[in-house]
Amino acid sequence: MTVLHTAREREKSYGPDQEDPAVVQPYAAYSPAGQPQVRPSIPNLPMVSIRFSSTLAGMLGMGEMITGKLVYANQGKPSDYMRLNETLDLRGTIAITRYGGAGRAAKAINAAPYGVAGVLVYTDPLDINDGLMSDANETYPHSWYMPPSGVERGSFSTKYGDLLTPYLAAKDMNLPLLLIGYHSQLGGEAAPTDWQGGFNCTYNFGGPGFKPESEFKDSDVKLEVFNYAEQRNSSNVMGIIRGSVEPDRYVIYGNHRDSWVHGAIDPSSGTSVMLEVTRVLGRMLKQGRWRPRRSIIFGSWGAEEFGLIGSAEYTEVKAPGLESMSVYDNWIRYFNRTSPAYGTIPRVRYLSGAGSDYAGFVHYLGITSMDIAYTYDQTKTKARIYPAYHTAYDTFDYASRYIDPGFTSHQAVARTAGNVLLRLADSLLLPLNCSDYAESLEGYLATAVELYQTALTSHSISMEPLKSAVVLFRSAATQLDQFIHGSDLANETPLKVRRFNDQLMLLDRAFLDPQAFPEKYGFRHVIWASSSAGKATFPGLADAFARASSSGLARDWATAHHQLSILSQAIEGAAHTLLDVPSTSSETLAGPRVSLHLYSSCRPTQSLLHFHGARWLRPPDRKYRYSLGFKPLGRVR
Repeated sequence: MTVLHTAREREKSYGPDQEDPAVVQPYAAYSPAGQPQVRPSIPNLPMVSIRFSSTLAGMLGMGEMITGKLVYANQGKPSDYMRLNETLDLRGTIAITRYGGAGRAAKAINAAPYGVAGVLVYTDPLDINDGLMSDANETYPHSWYMPPSGVERGSFSTKYGDLLTPYLAAKDMNLPLLLIGYHSQLGGEAAPTDWQGGFNCTYNFGGPGFKPESEFKDSDVKLEVFNYAEQRNSSNVMGIIRGSVEPDRYVIYGNHRDSWVHGAIDPSSGTSVMLEVTRVLGRMLKQGRWRPRRSIIFGSWGAEEFGLIGSAEYTEVKAPGLESMSVYDNWIRYFNRTSPAYGTIPRVRYLSGAGSDYAGFVHYLGITSMDIAYTYDQTKTKARIYPAYHTAYDTFDYASRYIDPGFTSHQAVARTAGNVLLRLADSLLLPLNCSDYAESLEGYLATAVELYQTALTSHSISMEPLKSAVVLFRSAATQLDQFIHGSDLANETPLKVRRFNDQLMLLDRAFLDPQAFPEKYGFRHVIWASSSAGKATFPGLADAFARASSSGLARDWATAHHQLSILSQAIEGAAHTLLDVPSTSSETLAGPRVSLHLYSSCRPTQSLLHFHGARWLRPPDRKYRYSLGFKPLGRVR
């Protein structure tokens, strides 16, 4: 066997940070090791070798190499493999895919039905570097862009939480998968325009394999993944400030502290902000100047990068202005939307996936959560995230030179997060507005009606129950708002105030259905669960409709009908939790005895109280824009 080229195993060093022996070389966490060879070994067969070994925890069994012809599968979405399969026989091939479009693990899961033997994942310079590639003068250390050898590490599990706990199903990805840099000539037909990337060449499907004129012609690709399992302990570090009036109600402010390599931005920027908030509040507490109405819990989560393990375990065990412009002004100017009720308001994204440590709180426990981030001006770059994300170049030098010189952004977010934390912990009435929830449901409904009603009607499935449920929810939310605004809360009995707070706080629990998504562990929230359909509407309905439209099978249309029923029931039930409790002699029964869990979260590309390494991203021209992303139980008043 003649090896013509071997992909590098480590990222190029530009300074002592990358030379640190503790730097973990690139790998795909939870990828299975290589399977026995798909094709028999042929003496003197020309070979392109991609060899990888890892000595870190979180891996799955040692394995052998696999070999196969290389094909290009764009982003590894189901539609990408389907289109590629129309052109090529994918059995026994190794697919190279680029980041984006589908989750990391999905790139391998989507390949399996077509007989693909292994998957490579790389970061295309078009998607992260605005097309720039030269480390002589264009990428780090000369700018914030990822160098050619940079590799984005990550977890490739489809589940979140500890895979060793009995609450999680076994892994469902069985293809070896490897991450590589973009520094690493396929034959075949030219790929479609939307498959093209940042290299100065035409992206082809693959012959399979390389072009006849390529030095790699007739070569197979050998993929070796040497991952192994090792169990390590990881701890959450918790701190508590006991509330003075309602100590059984609490706000959780969390951030993970583990990183793939140095982690100056992800997660240390968020950790530094959280620690500064704890320092300020701790000093006020020691001076006797303040104690919150409700308890505050600070959580430094462990093992987030391996699948949100620390925070998910906590939910299982513990479950019951910058310069002349303010943060708000900056937010509403650059990241806004038009509300039917309020006009132009800041845009708030939904926490509809498992992107960070809020996942267990939102999707498993139904706890209102918020995720803050200070991000970059997305009109000036196509980077899907800050370019050094999960690489060995995410260092203090990178953060202080290109992300936040002077750390003024950190200060702005700390002040914002601290103020929100105090509002949540100290306000007599929780600063949440269920009418905003109604607006979100109405938006989801409008999209669902536009996309699905005609087809559903043709299969004798009516959307009227869902429409009626959303109307009822809006009516109940309006009624609760009127009761609250018509009350003199400062002079009301504590139990009446507590009843209002219970209705606001517990609303999300009404949307939990443990049977709604039997194929998705940990997702029980019928409004904010993850979805593969890519539509801004109810996730279960969107996925079921996409499956039924593709298959045409009666059982899949029945599943879509079932999801519609689940939604209607959940929304109607949630509406009833907002209605006024009949006032008998039972004022003492005004609220259920359930501890309050307000989980505030902050991380990059969005922003607020859990701080998953808040990525205070500063683009090259240092123009800032703020955006907040949290699943709304309403705007903070």
